[in-house]
Amino acid sequence: MRRTRLLTAVVVTAALALSACGSGGDSKTEGKTQLKLYNDKGAWSPYFKEIGTLSQQQIGLGMEPVGYTDANTYDAFIKASFRTNVKPDLFTWHTGAQLEEIVKAGQVADTSSLWTDAIGKGYLPESLKQYYTFDGKQYCVPLNVAYWVMFYNKKVFDDAGVQPPKTWADMMDAAAKLKAKGVTPFYGTSQLFSFVWFQQLLIGQDPQLYNDLGTGKAKFTDPGVVKVMEQWKSLIDSGYMSDPGDKTEPQELLKSGKVAMAPFGTWFNTSMTQVGLKPGTDYGMFTIPNLNPANTKNTLLFESGPLCVLDKAPDKAASLKFAQWWLEPAAQEKWATSRGDVSANPKVTIPDPALNAINQSAGGSDVALASRFFELVPAPVLTAALDAFGAFTVKPADYQKQLATLQKAADDYWAKAGK
Repeated sequence: MRRTRLLTAVVVTAALALSACGSGGDSKTEGKTQLKLYNDKGAWSPYFKEIGTLSQQQIGLGMEPVGYTDANTYDAFIKASFRTNVKPDLFTWHTGAQLEEIVKAGQVADTSSLWTDAIGKGYLPESLKQYYTFDGKQYCVPLNVAYWVMFYNKKVFDDAGVQPPKTWADMMDAAAKLKAKGVTPFYGTSQLFSFVWFQQLLIGQDPQLYNDLGTGKAKFTDPGVVKVMEQWKSLIDSGYMSDPGDKTEPQELLKSGKVAMAPFGTWFNTSMTQVGLKPGTDYGMFTIPNLNPANTKNTLLFESGPLCVLDKAPDKAASLKFAQWWLEPAAQEKWATSRGDVSANPKVTIPDPALNAINQSAGGSDVALASRFFELVPAPVLTAALDAFGAFTVKPADYQKQLATLQKAADDYWAKAGK
């Protein structure tokens, strides 16, 4: 079913691209004063528009967002644009294997000079560079950075008499007390974010095993992975997880108090404020403790979404000019504060105390960063994993079957790609 939807998306979006080409589309190829930023974050259009207004004022180059809300349709559109004369000025993408794929295909502009300049000025941390480097060169620039933490309803916590946990045992104790009060402790889903609990449990148990799954050195059927699936199953069997098929937005479930906690990237802060919740008053956030207390460092999941320029962009110089400006403090301060999130630029001050605390914690010596699962594994393995984890949340007893199916997809991929 997923492949059918994706094929349909490719056909539809390719047709739209060709239609746009026939009617002129983005045919202007030089001297642009207005750029279009294609993105898969349709809900962020107001924030992109604010940035576009600022860029027009500061560098004489405006930006108009073209937002998609369906990930499959968006990805298909961008890939279809590689084969047509209608190409985006700027576009958002994914790091990891999915970025490497389009870099190897020669589609993305080299941004090494932008990285060198930004790191030299302190606008980007050196540690972020590795996520954008292929064969010694950098491609794209960070659209955003985010750390995966636990959001929680403060009133629900207070009513149950629990505090943000410091250890995994504390969190399980809190979950038991919340359930006794009639509140579902954790948010879980069978949809796009079906991978979240898998990644969180595994990095908290065995970070090396987690990372090895991304390179094919480990198997999804290895004992350590099986153990994590059994722990995940135990959480579901204990009634600690929300209905995986519930279509209610997680921020609404937290707001209503039906669910007490939800693990998301710090970008989810925007979703919480958009439904009228006040940070620090109605909700809070905390770093999720390791499942294995023997791990000396707390492993924090991390993601960074790229803002990319095509190598054959309509006006490559203009697009690169915008990308360079994007990294500067003025642009990043506007971007971070408008959305209520952290920034890739260390010189930007985040006004939200909780976000600042998370940001400072992420840079501490007692914290280790791990790439989000969505970017960790190659695209074909990710597709199989999303299906497998989604099916597991609906029927947890089939975890061995789902892991075997997932490993078959991984074996097929690595046999062709090599390890």
